[in-house]
Amino acid sequence: MIPNQWYPILRTEDVKRDAPTGVKRLGEELVLWRDLSGKLVCQSARCPHKGANLSGGRVVGNSLACPYHGFRYDAGGACRLIPALGTEGRIPASLRIDTYEVREQHGLVWLWWGEQREELPDIELPHELAEHPRPYRTITWSRPVHYTRYIESLLEFYHVTFVHRDHWANIIDYTFMYGSWRKLWTDGRERYIAANKIVNHRVDVDGTTIRSTFDQCEEGNPSNIWHFDLIYQAPCMTHVRQGLLEVTTWLTPIDEENTQAIMRLWEYPLLKRMVPVKALRTLILKASLQMEKHVQDQQDNAIMARQEPKVSERGVNKLIAPDEMNAKYLQMRDRLKAEARADAEARAAERAREAAAGDATAPAPADSGNGASPANGSSPANGTSATNAASAANGTSPGQAPAAARPGKAAARAGGVSESAP
Repeated sequence: MIPNQWYPILRTEDVKRDAPTGVKRLGEELVLWRDLSGKLVCQSARCPHKGANLSGGRVVGNSLACPYHGFRYDAGGACRLIPALGTEGRIPASLRIDTYEVREQHGLVWLWWGEQREELPDIELPHELAEHPRPYRTITWSRPVHYTRYIESLLEFYHVTFVHRDHWANIIDYTFMYGSWRKLWTDGRERYIAANKIVNHRVDVDGTTIRSTFDQCEEGNPSNIWHFDLIYQAPCMTHVRQGLLEVTTWLTPIDEENTQAIMRLWEYPLLKRMVPVKALRTLILKASLQMEKHVQDQQDNAIMARQEPKVSERGVNKLIAPDEMNAKYLQMRDRLKAEARADAEARAAERAREAAAGDATAPAPADSGNGASPANGSSPANGTSATNAASAANGTSPGQAPAAARPGKAAARAGGVSESAP
């Protein structure tokens, strides 16, 4: 996974106002909910008390209640109520959950995966999408493949004439997209299958965006040619425009073996003129997306699920010239991971210097000699020992910051240093 990036994890509509939503993304179990103002909150899904999944709980005002014992957590992750202790009960400071930075833009929920920062970068789309004038529909699904294999399957299209040819939905595609009106579109299959040579391909890299253009044609027949424009934007967005088709797909890791696809189909050109009723146009887009999910993507997945190795990296494939965009993607992935790792190491070194400077200037503690016995008031009766015991059981001190704010966990996410996070 590429750290220090915004990842889309859900559609905005997937998170309701009155109930929490549970997902697994980037190897973490998360719970999302909305406070009374509608603001979105994203937190770790496990209650630190006994490990219940908070997505099965309830939203109570501006807090999330655990389904097991009713512990309530606020938007900052602190436990604010333990019903078993009563409203006046003292709550251990260690009873808190991680809170993650999320934003809602472009109809999606975006999660910041990386180092905690005072100021996070903006969420930006390539100008082709940010300025796109046409309406769209978006659906989402998951597949049991590694995200690198999924992404690279959308960085070239010379596989389509071999993978997508025999299903009835494929027939609809190539009849109307490749057939010629002079032959009443009856030559669609013939022209589609014959057009598998890649010519005029060009790849350009601009920051974290890669653009590719190429023509896919029938060798010896220059009239049977189809132009493609592809875009990849780190960490996980692909976009294809070919003829009437224009699709954007985000491929976010669920874990090391599964990927969540969020696909957006832009309304076909001239569709508004041909189908003036908006509800019917929406149905056409929905039907097209369902065909993609249940036919074309399933056909791709049947191949990807059996690829070896499961993770695509530089050096594991024998790429050819039309795979230049694929090669640039793998290079960019390695570069961004290395940059994140260097940034995490630099921040850790700065924290160490600050800590050392603080230790050098701090006065030595005086020895009071009075010990820490029950006589000084730290007894179970006033709740302090219970707090400390609960804190000790969780491996933290009563006043310790949440894990998301501590250097160790944040550095692991930011630096890509986890052994299980290729």
